[in-house]
Amino acid sequence: MLMSFTVKQTQQLSSNHGLLSLRGALLTLAILTLLSFTFLSLKYSTPSPQISVAKLVNPEVKDRNDEEEGGEELSDIYHSPRVFKLNYAEMMEKFKVYIYPDGDPKTFYQTPRKLTGKYASEGYFFQNIRESRFRTLDPDQAHLFFIPISCHKMRGKGTSYDNMTIIVQNYVEGLIAKYPYWNRTLGADHFFVTCHDVGVRATEGLPFLIKNTIRAVCSPSYDVGFIPHKDVALPQVLQPFALPAGGNDIENRTNLGFWAGHRNSKIRVILARVWENDTELDISNNRISRATGHLVYQKRFYKTKFCICPGGSQVNSARIADSIHYGCIPVILSNYYDLPFNDIIDWRKFAVVLKESDVYQLKQILQNISHAEFVSLHNNLVKIQKHFQWNTPPISYDAFHMVMYDLWLRHFTIKY
Repeated sequence: MLMSFTVKQTQQLSSNHGLLSLRGALLTLAILTLLSFTFLSLKYSTPSPQISVAKLVNPEVKDRNDEEEGGEELSDIYHSPRVFKLNYAEMMEKFKVYIYPDGDPKTFYQTPRKLTGKYASEGYFFQNIRESRFRTLDPDQAHLFFIPISCHKMRGKGTSYDNMTIIVQNYVEGLIAKYPYWNRTLGADHFFVTCHDVGVRATEGLPFLIKNTIRAVCSPSYDVGFIPHKDVALPQVLQPFALPAGGNDIENRTNLGFWAGHRNSKIRVILARVWENDTELDISNNRISRATGHLVYQKRFYKTKFCICPGGSQVNSARIADSIHYGCIPVILSNYYDLPFNDIIDWRKFAVVLKESDVYQLKQILQNISHAEFVSLHNNLVKIQKHFQWNTPPISYDAFHMVMYDLWLRHFTIKY
């Protein structure tokens, strides 16, 4: 009986041992399988070592870009300095624009009216686009299509607003009927340029032009249908400048603030009424008469720390570009102004941006800016002066190239 029990116990132990061995083998197999899947997963899903984005840009373009920039690193006045530099290089290499050939240059099309005056930005763009590497004669290569109708030319020839609207409408509808390109995107890859506010009025008869195309305008106010993510704010630059660029001359800037101009807007009326008799803010109720001396107005910019830039009949003002050129910190007084290149450069790094209601505390706000903050603003201002200068032929990073960069960014959102 004892023998029988011992045999049974041995058989049971042997059975249990076999079961444990089987479980162990299965557990080992499961672990090995898990490790194998983990290895394969890591092998095929882990990104390869990070490749610098700079390597994705054509080395020749990058070298040329660095050369044009003087080899300097872009500062934090740009929202994303590295992204801007690399995207800019890609734009210089790839961006193509087709200019519709239709329209008599002797009337309202193709060529600029002039390259001087406060609406010179429109003229320079018409000139620069033809001088630049961006133009293509092959519409199939084009990223965007330029509608070369100049409302400034119409204004110069005395065309009425009503006739302007009819001329623009007939021209655009003629392009739509003649070419297949508009209908691919309903005009989303088309753009036109106008600096004079009559250009905005002249397009009011074509709602689809306002809604669909990219509008590069000097008056980017929301009350005229400006759409920030679609349209482009064109800098209004009064060229040629009467005097050389200012900057790096802080010790000469002894006046706190300066403005002189007409009372052609509510904010200007308030500014003049509140501050025209102040002893620290140099506020004139009218333009400075030439009889007081040669270029007295322009020379005031050289002596002043902060130049007040209230909107006039429109939110925009050539005074902003004047301030930048002469090295005077622009003080923007506006509630609705989509500032030029606002999605590229940080205006608060080189300007003072205020609401119109801040006009009553203007002197206190400017006095509260420390000397160190003023020096930083001034130094940054000098760095961005080149972005608010037009040239013919255009020079890299000037106003023309910055507008083209804005257009380059806009074209990525177009769906075909």
